[in-house]
Amino acid sequence: MKKTLTIIKHEFTQTLKRKSFIILTLALPLLLMLGYGIHQAVQQWHEPGEPQEAQIGYVDEAGGFDKYTTQHDITFILYPNEGKAKDALLAGEVEEYFVIPADYLSSGRITRYTAKSGLEVPGKIWRSIEDFLLSNLLAEEVSSELLERAKVPMWLLTVQLDESGEVAPSQDEATKYLLPIVFAILFMFALIFSSGSLFDSVTEEKENRVIEIILSSVSSRQLLTGKVMGRGAAGLLQVAVWLTAFKVFTEVASVNIPFLSEVSIPASLLAWAMVYFILGYLLFAALYAGIGSIGSTAKESQGWSVIIVMPSALPVWFSFLIVENPDGIFPRVLTFIPLTAPTTAMMRLPTNSISAWEIALSLAILAASVVLAMWAAAKVFRVFLLMYGKKPALREIVRYVREA
Repeated sequence: MKKTLTIIKHEFTQTLKRKSFIILTLALPLLLMLGYGIHQAVQQWHEPGEPQEAQIGYVDEAGGFDKYTTQHDITFILYPNEGKAKDALLAGEVEEYFVIPADYLSSGRITRYTAKSGLEVPGKIWRSIEDFLLSNLLAEEVSSELLERAKVPMWLLTVQLDESGEVAPSQDEATKYLLPIVFAILFMFALIFSSGSLFDSVTEEKENRVIEIILSSVSSRQLLTGKVMGRGAAGLLQVAVWLTAFKVFTEVASVNIPFLSEVSIPASLLAWAMVYFILGYLLFAALYAGIGSIGSTAKESQGWSVIIVMPSALPVWFSFLIVENPDGIFPRVLTFIPLTAPTTAMMRLPTNSISAWEIALSLAILAASVVLAMWAAAKVFRVFLLMYGKKPALREIVRYVREA
């Protein structure tokens, strides 16, 4: 036990000292800070300050359009004819002008004149002219309250219901779409990097024959346990830093970025993230350790790692499909497959689309897979760590594991 603890401490401290670990751990907090800083700088640089009132001329040939001449910080100036309006435009007194023809009520045609080129009418000007016309058309027909409602007929609010017909706990779209994808990316990085560093350690020590010296002092089981636990602790610390940084960022930046105020990260979600990361890491680490011990060199073992990486990346490849329909058959199946369970479950949990029995079954399958993977990895570790030369075939690996 003492030797195992020594290996755990050594692997943990060595991982923390690695430049790649430090850079990757600090990358997310620094990127969030940089993004927030750029956003604030752009906002201050592009701050419009006090709204400037624009002036637009118009000619009323239909008659009756002489009220509500201020719309959305735009003032409409009436001219008696097109000649006067054109002179005002050329003199820079107005930015543009439009003509309301005598047959406007039947044709609805408005002719706009401007000295600026552009493919489309700016949205603000379009809305202002539209509201100006609507206000004058209905001024004598309806109340001011009804007139304002005609301009903005509705503010649409969508409420999501759960299976029982009750209001679902999570209503914000940011939590529904942003969090699952963020968690998927973070989990893939954390799992692959943490377990991948174990793979690199095993292959490097075997290739340099350092493993022979180490195994003269400790058993293969003690070495495997120490490496998995030590680097797993470092990976868990990395995930904790990332999740904390993301949570602090959403709380601080939401003051100036309204979109982020909708993002909520409940404590229960963080707890499940830790549980799934621990089990997911143990599974990946055991598989990587076993694969890393098979080849004589890192290049030989690298080919076997594709067997793990390709299936585990499925949730990220189909992230939008999973987020759009989190309780569909495809996400449910991925939740119960050990290699895809951690990432898929963390994509479904923020949407409240995963039931308690699915979580329990998913964790049970994942835990059983960890036990099986650790058992197999220990056997492979013991057989292949000191084996050099020809790269074994899959049939030979199975036979050696049975005989171990």
